[in-house]
Amino acid sequence: MNFSKITQVFKVKELRRKLFYTFFLLIIFRIAAHIPVPGVDVENLKEFFAGNQIFGLLDIFTGGGLSKLSVVMMGVGPYITASIIMQLLMMIFPKLEEWYREEGEEGKRKFNQITRYLTIPLAALQSYAMINMLSRGDRPAITNLTPFNLATTVISVIAGTMFLVWIGELITEYGIGNGVSLIIFGGIIAGLPMSIQQNVLLITGAVDLIKFLAYIGVLVLMVIGVVIITQGQRNIPVSYARRIRGNKMYGGVSTHLPLRVNTAGVIPIIFAMSVMLFPGVVANFLVNASNEIIAKAANYVAGLFKDQAFYASLYFMLVVAFTYFYTAIIFEPKSIAENLQKQGGFIPGKRPGSQTAEYLSRVINRITLAGALFLGGIAIMPFALEYFTGIKNMTLEGTALLIVVSVIIETVKQVQAQLVMRDYEGF
Repeated sequence: MNFSKITQVFKVKELRRKLFYTFFLLIIFRIAAHIPVPGVDVENLKEFFAGNQIFGLLDIFTGGGLSKLSVVMMGVGPYITASIIMQLLMMIFPKLEEWYREEGEEGKRKFNQITRYLTIPLAALQSYAMINMLSRGDRPAITNLTPFNLATTVISVIAGTMFLVWIGELITEYGIGNGVSLIIFGGIIAGLPMSIQQNVLLITGAVDLIKFLAYIGVLVLMVIGVVIITQGQRNIPVSYARRIRGNKMYGGVSTHLPLRVNTAGVIPIIFAMSVMLFPGVVANFLVNASNEIIAKAANYVAGLFKDQAFYASLYFMLVVAFTYFYTAIIFEPKSIAENLQKQGGFIPGKRPGSQTAEYLSRVINRITLAGALFLGGIAIMPFALEYFTGIKNMTLEGTALLIVVSVIIETVKQVQAQLVMRDYEGF
């Protein structure tokens, strides 16, 4: 988007209103991220996050809300987990998926409503486990946790999560871009100044300059790779047969069907992160359990997830698996083949119907492999960089870069689509 397009955005009243509306809601989100729950010991809280990589990673995606123990400390994580569960249920129960498809917009509305209802108990469970865990140990991050304070805090965190879900839906409906993605994006951007400051401190410390330059070079290459993979697509040629209606002839043209290399976007990484964080949170919560067997099992799981080799390997496999899973949900070769057949279109060399669907399925599986491996590599890049460069606690991670760049690209595309639509109206 060039400078003239940017100025054009602010000249169009409706687009300007949508942009300001989106910025306003993101500012409200950032204000909420600084409202703490009662009884927080700031020093002990900093010490806890400094020594725990899993929760430090989660803090990035809550925009610092977790490290401040704010009312939005869980971010939109419970809502994302609820979405994963609902989509898994659709895969397990085909009738649920048929109902969702047949109902159309009404089915989507009911589906989203059920997802919101499911978010509430998940937010209660996750916040209760987190608060209890932080209130234990020799240096608890939360003090004076009476039953009343615990109940009040859990209810406040549930309200904070639902408040963010509501803000995200308002942005999606009345603003620009996907609301949930923009909330995660806003959280990452909000922590950017602190991340740069911490990185500068690491550079001026005992860090080899050559290693740091190599680190910066890898980050630049990652940004370039994200743009290439996000924009990359394979064009499937499609031809339309000639049809005569009355005295007019229709069809007889050739076009293409674009298949994106990364159809799933950043959703697989967000899904995988939600799954990866859950065992660690539960294990840390049960470490001090009165039952010896449960305590030993929790210690084992907590230690396992602190092992970077195990954590990175499992993270990589989950990202690849979720990439295929989410692509299978949003890309339906059978429906596309049926629509092409109804419109008189066909892929040269492929018979309409089942053969076209099989061909599309085979192609999307092949190109998705490249996107899945790339997303998995981006996810585990911080572990690889730490291993090869020796630079620890660098806060500008590949996952964060992927989300930031992808959200910017998708938002810019939406803005450009709005501008093109208005160009056609004027024409």
